[in-house]
Amino acid sequence: MPTISNRGQACPPSPIRKLVPFSDEAKKRGVKVYHLNIGQPDIETPPNVMEKIRHTDIKVVEYSHSAGNLSYRKKLTEYYSRLGIAVNPDQMIVTTGGSEGILFAMLTCLNPGDEIIIPEPFYANYNGFATAAGVVVKPIESFINDGFALPPISAFEEAITPRTKAIMICNPNNPTGYLYSQEELLNLRDIVKKHDLYLFSDEVYREFCYDGRSHHSVMNLEGIDDNVILLDSISKRYSACGVRIGVMISRNKTVMATAMKFAQARLSPPTFGQIAGEEAINTPPAYLEHVLEEYVQRRNIVVESINKMAGCFCPNPGGAFYAVARLPIDDSDTFCQWLLEHFNFENQTVMLAPATGFYSTAGRGKNEVRISYVLNVGDLKMAMKCLEEGLKVYPGRQS
Repeated sequence: MPTISNRGQACPPSPIRKLVPFSDEAKKRGVKVYHLNIGQPDIETPPNVMEKIRHTDIKVVEYSHSAGNLSYRKKLTEYYSRLGIAVNPDQMIVTTGGSEGILFAMLTCLNPGDEIIIPEPFYANYNGFATAAGVVVKPIESFINDGFALPPISAFEEAITPRTKAIMICNPNNPTGYLYSQEELLNLRDIVKKHDLYLFSDEVYREFCYDGRSHHSVMNLEGIDDNVILLDSISKRYSACGVRIGVMISRNKTVMATAMKFAQARLSPPTFGQIAGEEAINTPPAYLEHVLEEYVQRRNIVVESINKMAGCFCPNPGGAFYAVARLPIDDSDTFCQWLLEHFNFENQTVMLAPATGFYSTAGRGKNEVRISYVLNVGDLKMAMKCLEEGLKVYPGRQS
């Protein structure tokens, strides 16, 4: 029998989706499962986007330009201009979801064996993309007790080796919800400039910033235009995860010309996804204002509920729609599976993501879970009740 590639064997399973078989079995037993394991909002996609898709009159679904439809890229420049980010259509490649943009960036900028520094915990699929590209992730630790703030610059300096080529951040952060301050980004700018590194910034959650705080983009950091690569997506902003449209942006002409080779190799991004993305930019501001208010309510329910549970701690996220909570448990993988296999409260249970999958450092996240507060307020309250009751009877509870 032929062997599987080393790359395939090394690629980690998704911590977000690996418990799906246990969830499916629970549902077969008649148990209602509250899905807080995945960033799939229950908020409706903007009506104008759905109407545009329904009423698009296309006789042939053709390939688009490999960089994406010019009309969409022009529309994107308007969107970014409203945010104070000056870019032009030639500095963009529309991608099949933000995921493809991340992979393109790694394949373009890093050689196999090169290192990328990422503060952990981080979005689990960064590990998968790095494995596919042959890139080595060098994690530096952030900690729940200080809300997962950006590690000190000294930690970055200590992690830099002759193989280091890039730093990657997600802002606001998935899985922690941490929102980086302008001062933290300026500190990053200085180290990127000092060591001439690439700075990849995943900013797909920029619209979701709470408590009057603002988002600051790496695209506006002075002096590192050739180092910065912005990665973005419409999935979460417009609750359109299945549309699979993202974008890779850089002012570095060589980077974009090289990334275009990968874009051409995959031919083009999805036609209907681009139509949806272009129309999404016309979405009335009231839509996002309502969504923001809704997420603040949901965040407050999760954070306040968990912090009232004995032995639990959850920092207050500044953005996105995720939180990482510390629980009095022996092993988060075991606990999350137990909730689905062996527990229910009034024939209901909750599905969480073990935080171990969001760390590269072995042994970290064993008593932490990621919670996606993407369900309506009523469901979230019941999910928190299930978690509270489950912790009371979990055999591996720690004092």
